[in-house]
Amino acid sequence: MAQMKLPMCLIENQEGGEIVVNQDVAQILSDITQPVVVVAIVGKYRTGKSYLMNKLAGRSDGFALGSTVQSKTKGIWMWCVPHPSKPGHTLVLLDTEGLGDVEKGDSKNDAWIFSLAVLLSSTLVYNSVGTIDQQAMEQLHYVTELTERIKVKSSPGEGKGEDEEEDESTEFKRIFPSFIWCIRDFNLKLELDGKPITEDEYLQNALKLKKGTGKKVTDYNLPRECIRHFFHSHKCFVFDRPASKANLQRLEELQESDLEPEFVKEAGKFCTYVYQNSKPKTLSGGHTVTGRWLGNLAVTYVEAIRSGSVPCMENAVLALAQIENSRAVQEALCKYDSEMSQRVDRFPTETQEEFLNLHQESEKEAVKLFMNQSFKDENQEHQKNLIEKLAEKRAKYSQRNEEASAAKCRALIQDLSVSLERGISEGEYTKPGGHQRFVEEKQKLVDAYNGSPGKGIKALEVLQEFLIEKEKVGASILQADKSLSVKDKEIAEQRAQAEAAEREKQILEENNRRLEQLMGDQERSFAQQQEMLMEKMEEDRKKMIQENDWMITEKLKEQAAMLNEGFKRNCEMLEDQIRDLREQNASRGSWFGDLVSAVLPGAVSGFVSKLF
Repeated sequence: MAQMKLPMCLIENQEGGEIVVNQDVAQILSDITQPVVVVAIVGKYRTGKSYLMNKLAGRSDGFALGSTVQSKTKGIWMWCVPHPSKPGHTLVLLDTEGLGDVEKGDSKNDAWIFSLAVLLSSTLVYNSVGTIDQQAMEQLHYVTELTERIKVKSSPGEGKGEDEEEDESTEFKRIFPSFIWCIRDFNLKLELDGKPITEDEYLQNALKLKKGTGKKVTDYNLPRECIRHFFHSHKCFVFDRPASKANLQRLEELQESDLEPEFVKEAGKFCTYVYQNSKPKTLSGGHTVTGRWLGNLAVTYVEAIRSGSVPCMENAVLALAQIENSRAVQEALCKYDSEMSQRVDRFPTETQEEFLNLHQESEKEAVKLFMNQSFKDENQEHQKNLIEKLAEKRAKYSQRNEEASAAKCRALIQDLSVSLERGISEGEYTKPGGHQRFVEEKQKLVDAYNGSPGKGIKALEVLQEFLIEKEKVGASILQADKSLSVKDKEIAEQRAQAEAAEREKQILEENNRRLEQLMGDQERSFAQQQEMLMEKMEEDRKKMIQENDWMITEKLKEQAAMLNEGFKRNCEMLEDQIRDLREQNASRGSWFGDLVSAVLPGAVSGFVSKLF
């Protein structure tokens, strides 16, 4: 990918609180076909978010650093750079507008920026100043609003009722990013009960729940429950103040040697951790997101917000699947054309079988490309469309092959018939015994024609076409030949008719054989596509089971923590979720075979009958 020299605003926060996608910047994402690791940072304005993102980009400048009380970042800014430790991946950095900007005064707008950062990222960095206390948790109230601002499914599942939103939140961990809390200007000792603790233990202790009931306990627990329940990984970094107060205003100008050593060390640890542990963005089902997919998702989510509805991940993924599957069909067809164009120099093929082999090679490459790019192709509608389009293209190339054969055969006959045509025009065959000479010259032409290689599949038909043209001439010559008796002429006529009939029979047999080969090729094509579909669906099934196993592990960790803290009711809820996931895994093996066998046969029988 071409590296972006500087960040650009992907999602603009316009005056009046309206958010829009900058289409020019979204196009940059559309050109990225690599998997993307997406790191978004959120937090209160003027807490040094942009500095950390610049460090991740390997730069000291780039994202604007605010040195005054004004927020510099409006909306969500994006910087795409080659991933420093994952070849073939792009690191997408998203720097968000500071939350709680007094100049904006719109907490609803802040909540949407926070939600978009969650929806688009594979790692979410929350940046705050001081310590993790109740005030810091209260500033993170946006996480408690995610169930109101993000929907997993477009409609309640079967048997679901009014508690669907609460049920949906159990799926957040599957699709939400990992969570990193960066605490800036941290000046406490990392100790608990007089014993040293790690940064992660500090965060885990801060996320512990209080027992009891009442509003105070609920308010205290809610953000902590959401962080633990929604995000699958919790990491913490604590940073000393980077420089003196005077130097903070010109951080972009400072060299690392001018910064506090402990700050530089922690920033290095933070970057290393993100590079090594932040995973590519994925969708439910384990589908890896590319830059192009990310751009489409951003547009879909923002349009949902602008329309006044809640962004729905299922709808967004289905819309993305429609776009990508349609694109996959078109790119597969282009691939077929590209492969066939490299083979047309072999036209005309000597046999139909040889042509079908060329088609099969090209078709296989096209279908492979489609299978690699398509996902969530409901009822294999796009694959069925591809089958029909490929058959149409095969028919067009078959016609080109036949036309090439016919043209070559006609040119050959024209060359071979010079002597015959001269004899006709000069009246050589109108003399006594001329009919025999005409027949011999014509047979000499036929023998030379049949002995010439590379004529292709129209050889018989073009020859028959030529001989039919000469039938009237031959009949005239026969009747004019005074050396032949009436009986001789009758025998000659019968022989000519028998030879013509035999050639017609051969043409009919050849056409029937080609039709059988064509139908056999179609059956082979469907069998090959069904096999490739089975492999793809098996791969998707394994991904889903692997994802569910990962979810079970995460929920078991959450359950163990809850049990350790004495929250038995929470453990029972998690047990129900774990049981549901295990049942999902068990059921995926049973429906798989039935689904695969039911997908393409309907398309096969319908299409074959229409084609033939």
